[in-house]
Amino acid sequence: MTSTSSQSPSQDELKTLVGQAALQYVPQGEIIGVGTGSTVNKFIDALAGIKDRIKGAVSSSNASTERLQALGIPVLDCNAVGELAVYIDGADEIDRHGCMIKGGGAALTREKIVAAQSRRFICIADESKLVDALGRFPVPVEVIPMAAQRLVRQFAAMGGKAAIRMKDGQALRTDNGQQILDVSGLRIKDALAFESEVNQWPGVVTVGVFAHQRAAVCLLATQRGVQTLTF
Repeated sequence: MTSTSSQSPSQDELKTLVGQAALQYVPQGEIIGVGTGSTVNKFIDALAGIKDRIKGAVSSSNASTERLQALGIPVLDCNAVGELAVYIDGADEIDRHGCMIKGGGAALTREKIVAAQSRRFICIADESKLVDALGRFPVPVEVIPMAAQRLVRQFAAMGGKAAIRMKDGQALRTDNGQQILDVSGLRIKDALAFESEVNQWPGVVTVGVFAHQRAAVCLLATQRGVQTLTF
């Protein structure tokens, strides 16, 4: 990226840079998985320029579906296709093993489903998202509403503080009609074990720790350009 001033790239410019860099991982003639969020929106915008190279996309959220379709990119149902070549999505945090926290945009369950259907997960993020241990960003957990308060207590016993995510004065509802608990105060040293444990708690739809579906590659936007991390 070139600049006419000496100022460092803005956050928006970094997202544009890494969204464009992800195009190199889009295989010809395939169906790809597309995630959710502001960084992914930059990728979708860039993808529109090569949309004739792919058969279509499987989307992880209603918002991404609408953006893809508005740009003329076919969106296919998850159940109508087989294995996807690649899944490209952002992260709220990523560690040096490729494990992530996701769900800031409340699409974590669908994101995990599409990730599980894909051969490779390519994470696109800026350098502020790279951490040594997950947990600085509150862990989103999609839950069935009747279990919410019991799960708040269960996280408290683990040392975390869980709160129902609100929007416009009401509990936010996901695209699946469920609620989100955001859990702060955790430092997750073993992401795989944490994900496995919490996913078994009754009432949990899914936890926003992606260790079983971790990234194969992270394209990290930095002030010096895009850094590629391979796990």
